[in-house]
Amino acid sequence: MEWKDVMEEELQNGTLGPIRAFLEQAYASSPVYPAKENIFKALEMTPLDQVKVVILGQDPYHEPGQAQGYSFSVPSQVRIPPSLQNIYKELSAEYQVPVYRTGNLSDWAAQGVLLLNSIMTVEQGQPLSHSKIGWQKFTDDLIRVLNKQDQPIVFLLWGGHARKAKALLDNPNHLVLEAAHPSPLSANRGFFGCNHFVKANQFLQEHGKEPIFWTEDNRQMAD
Repeated sequence: MEWKDVMEEELQNGTLGPIRAFLEQAYASSPVYPAKENIFKALEMTPLDQVKVVILGQDPYHEPGQAQGYSFSVPSQVRIPPSLQNIYKELSAEYQVPVYRTGNLSDWAAQGVLLLNSIMTVEQGQPLSHSKIGWQKFTDDLIRVLNKQDQPIVFLLWGGHARKAKALLDNPNHLVLEAAHPSPLSANRGFFGCNHFVKANQFLQEHGKEPIFWTEDNRQMAD
């Protein structure tokens, strides 16, 4: 199965129809992020059979020029947002190396890290503005599909919103890791020191998979 098969099923069962109808009006009337062509970018960048790690975000960045269509990532020229800064701090602590990276996480996506927002669109300056249009049902279905996969997958669930997905994950092939959200409001309450990146790679290597090169310098990478 590929993501396109999942999308076709979602269209047939009526999940995506109301979302599409809403978004046609929303994009026509006000700034909505990410760009329409990037709504499903996370799925395009990380094929279903290549997923090794899932990082579940909440909704896209809501300021101009930030959202790329995959969670926590921003274009290389954009200032790194606070939550991603804290992710890099944790990486630096876990691997005992300086982290020299832009905010562009496309290299993670190319290695099998699915950067999925549970709400896939947002209006400018209005976080969670599209939380009631049906996205969570769709993305919950994506998580159920991931749960059924045979290949070992690590699910990184940060914060109360993401941790709700644990109820959908019962396949013993996978590893589920939970922590506080990396936001400055909560990072000191259990995100810092979680050791999730090392644990994820240990799990992957124990199951014969290549580890993720989390800290690799990506400053020369084009968006």
